[in-house]
Amino acid sequence: MVDFALSDEQEELRRSVRRFLADKSPSAEVRRLMATEEGFDPGVWRLMAEQLGLPGIAIPEEYGGSGYSYVELAIVFEETGAALLCSPLFATVGLAANALLQSGDEAAKKDLLPAIASGELTATVAITEDDGHWEPDATTLRASREGDGWVLNGHKSFVLDGHTAGLVLVVGITDAGLSLFAVDGDATGVERVLLPTLDQTRKQARLTFSGTPARLIGTAGDAADLVATTLSLAAVALSAESTGGAQRCMDSSVEYAKTRIQFGRQIGSFQAIKHKCADMLVEVESARSAAYYAASEAAEDSDELAAAANLAKAYCTDAFFHTAAENIQIHGGIGFTWEHDAHLYFKRAKSSQLLLGDPSYHRELLAQKIGI
Repeated sequence: MVDFALSDEQEELRRSVRRFLADKSPSAEVRRLMATEEGFDPGVWRLMAEQLGLPGIAIPEEYGGSGYSYVELAIVFEETGAALLCSPLFATVGLAANALLQSGDEAAKKDLLPAIASGELTATVAITEDDGHWEPDATTLRASREGDGWVLNGHKSFVLDGHTAGLVLVVGITDAGLSLFAVDGDATGVERVLLPTLDQTRKQARLTFSGTPARLIGTAGDAADLVATTLSLAAVALSAESTGGAQRCMDSSVEYAKTRIQFGRQIGSFQAIKHKCADMLVEVESARSAAYYAASEAAEDSDELAAAANLAKAYCTDAFFHTAAENIQIHGGIGFTWEHDAHLYFKRAKSSQLLLGDPSYHRELLAQKIGI
């Protein structure tokens, strides 16, 4: 395992985010928000931007952000994952902001990133369609010229926070090839339908575009590398988020094992429970190493980013799912109940495994990159 020592400033960032989430995202609030159609609290979103600057933490200062590195962003996502924060942060920062930063379109970056950094604008990226494939070449949505602009026709599915996002970055096909377009969330010809999902804490939507006016981001036909890098950066963010969730599941299990009495003993004294907790610790620490290794590659704009992201996504989401399942087992009967939070982490873990492609998909990509 690789040991990443955080600086005092980075540890203070972690403590600040953790305090904020303890106050604004307790279990009761998570349950309240996941039952709403919007899925997040706009007031808390504003506070996240105004007090902590989270939407703009990894956006360069020239575009209105704080200019921190991807390591600081990973710290933020690790903490939001631990708290199961109901928020458009992942869609807005992990996907949309990264896509704009990778686009090379200076005009679009200057127009759109300051509003994202300030929290004024929420955003998302629409890549997958009804088949759920994350490969860019699976895209069928068409974009065509109309006068001096572009119009979109087709649909996108499983779009994170797509029902509320003020800006949707849409991957489509033009005569020149794969391209990226910016669409106002309330633009003419956009129909947004909230989807029923296993993980109610993270909303997804199906978007239909019918002659929808759109702005080309970058150059027509040049979006393949942009999309691939954006997905790698999003995978790093999701790996950090999953690590936070796994840590919280392990902490919950250990605390319960210390206090639950069975047959006159703490259940943590039983060898089977000790083994489960020890295995969870190994998985959590290994996941953290993988996530922060990938984050450091992202921070350095390394050529190894894609491989590191594939490795981290596969391992960290698997580790989260395993620790979430073991958390239920260690809690026994109460772990299966709606009142206990164990099932919320289990559902988030399963959703995170599939988001951006499942672990098998990322292992296959990694194998191809290293020539296996």
